Amino acid sequence: MSAHHPTIFLGGDVMTGRGIDQILPHRGDPALRERAVTDARTYVTLAERASGPIARPVEFAWPWGDALAVLDEYAPDVRLINLETSITGDGQFAPGKAVHYRMHPDNLACLAVARPDVCVLANNHVLDFGARGLADTLDTLAKARISAVGAGPDARRAHCPVSVGAPGERRVVIAAGGMESSGIPRDWAATEQRPGVAFVPDLSDRSAEALAERAVALKRPGDLAIVSLHWGSNWGYSIASAEVRFAHRLIDAGADLVYGHSSHHPRPIEVYRGKLILYGCGDLINDYEGITGFEAYRDELRLLYFATLDPGSGTLVSLRLVPLAAKQMRLRYASSSDVDWLRSTLERVSVRFGTTVQRDAGGALTVSAA
Repeated sequence: MSAHHPTIFLGGDVMTGRGIDQILPHRGDPALRERAVTDARTYVTLAERASGPIARPVEFAWPWGDALAVLDEYAPDVRLINLETSITGDGQFAPGKAVHYRMHPDNLACLAVARPDVCVLANNHVLDFGARGLADTLDTLAKARISAVGAGPDARRAHCPVSVGAPGERRVVIAAGGMESSGIPRDWAATEQRPGVAFVPDLSDRSAEALAERAVALKRPGDLAIVSLHWGSNWGYSIASAEVRFAHRLIDAGADLVYGHSSHHPRPIEVYRGKLILYGCGDLINDYEGITGFEAYRDELRLLYFATLDPGSGTLVSLRLVPLAAKQMRLRYASSSDVDWLRSTLERVSVRFGTTVQRDAGGALTVSAA
C-alpha cells in the first residue's frame, strides 16, 4: 500500500432548502408553516437587506462561492457533508415542527457542484416532508451517485455504514447517528417497518459502542472509521461531561474521527488519544443571513475542515480550517479580522481540551494538541 495520508473534507450543516432553494434556477413551493414566516422568499429579502441585492436565479455554484476554489486547492480524498434538507417537490409538512427545509430535486446540481462523496442524513430535517420526502431524497442522491448514510426505508438500511475508496486501495468507512438533543423527534427513528433515521437513544457507553461498531465492523487494515453524530444544542460552546465521555467512548471503541454537527457555529475541537473529535462543525450553507438574535456567535462565519489522518493508526496528522463568511447567500473568503476572531474563539472554547489554534501565512487555521 502507498504511504499516502488521506485527507478528508468535513463540512458542517448544508441547508439548501427554504431561502437558498428560492434563489436557484428551479425553485420549489415557497410555502412555510413557521410562526412568523409563511413564505421562504422572506429569507431572501432578509439577506438582501443585510448584504445587498441577489440577482435571481443564481447559478447552481452560487451558494458555495469561494468554497469551491478551496476544495480544488486542497483536493481532499473524501468529501463528507451533513445534508440538512429534504430533496423533494412532494410530501406533507411534518407535524409539530417549527421549521421545515426542502429543496426541489431539479436543484440537485447545487449539491453536486461540490462533489460530495457522502451526505449524512441522520439529522432533524431529513423527514421534514415525511416518508415521501425521505424516499425522494434517497432516490435523488442515488441517481447522482452520491452516497447517503444515516437514514433509510427501514432500520437496517438507516443504520448501515457506507465506505468510500481512498488512495492506496484503502477505504474510509462512515457510520452516522442522530440524537434527540439536536431536535430529532424520537418517532423519526427507523424501525423494521418504518423509514427514518439512525437514532441514538442516549449517551450511554452501550450506545457509543453500538454506533462505533457499525463502522469498525467494515474496517480492513489501512481503512479509516468515521462516526458522524448530529447532537447538541444550536447555540453555545459548552460541552457536557456526558458528551465528552460519549465522544471518548467512540474513539475507545475503534472510531478514528468523530464528526459532530448540529450547532449553528463551530464548537470545541479535541484531539483524544491522537484522534480528532469535532464537537460541532457549525453551519456551512444556510439562509440565516439577516436573522438577528445570536450575533455574539458570529454564525455568518463558516469553516471548511480538512483532516489528514495516518491510515495505519488513524491518528491525526494535521487539521487545517479555512474560514469563510456568508454574504448574499454565498460563501466568500473571510476578512483578516474575522479569521483572527475565529482563531481566538476556537482556542478559547477548546482550551479545556489542551487544543491550540494558530493562523498560517495563507490565512488558514491549524490545530495542535498538548
